[in-house]
Amino acid sequence: MSENLPEDSLVRCDWATTELSTAYHDAEWGVPCHDDRTLFEFLILEGAQAGLSWETILRKRHHYRRAFSGFDPDAVARYDESKRNELLKDAGLVRNRLKIGAAVANAQAFVRVREEHGTFDRYIWRFVGGQPRTNGWRVQEDVPARTTESEAMSRDLGRRGFRFVGPTICYAFMQAVGMVNDHLVQCFRHRAVAGLEA
Repeated sequence: MSENLPEDSLVRCDWATTELSTAYHDAEWGVPCHDDRTLFEFLILEGAQAGLSWETILRKRHHYRRAFSGFDPDAVARYDESKRNELLKDAGLVRNRLKIGAAVANAQAFVRVREEHGTFDRYIWRFVGGQPRTNGWRVQEDVPARTTESEAMSRDLGRRGFRFVGPTICYAFMQAVGMVNDHLVQCFRHRAVAGLEA
């Protein structure tokens, strides 16, 4: 399906229903990402989303960028208790002590992984062999919440000190950063994303 069709005739995944989620679906979701800062951003946002809707996180995303130093992992890794307490008072964030603490711990773990592997990208993409997986789902109900790859990722991240990285969160991360293409086959983005190089 051509992306030159009128906006209202495009077929999308079922969850892209609002202006915000549609824009995210059309431009970002499932696009292979290899930028460490963006990978860190999605790691933090997916953890913040646990128990909430993704729409909630999308609405807060720009505020998260400001509050978390533009998602610079080196800067976030240095946040002390005073800074964490300041973030807990920030109404633009999900004010959950465990999630704020996890964001800082994850930044510290992220920096360690980057030092070991050169980039976080090189480390994280090995869970799919360095190439995105293109799936062929026809209905939203068939899209899994977790896979053997997300379970392996979850175990390894947990072992390295990451928090809020259960298999379901890891799979949502994999979908977001294009490690898997879970656009439904009839969605106009399925073919477009499948044609992108890793």
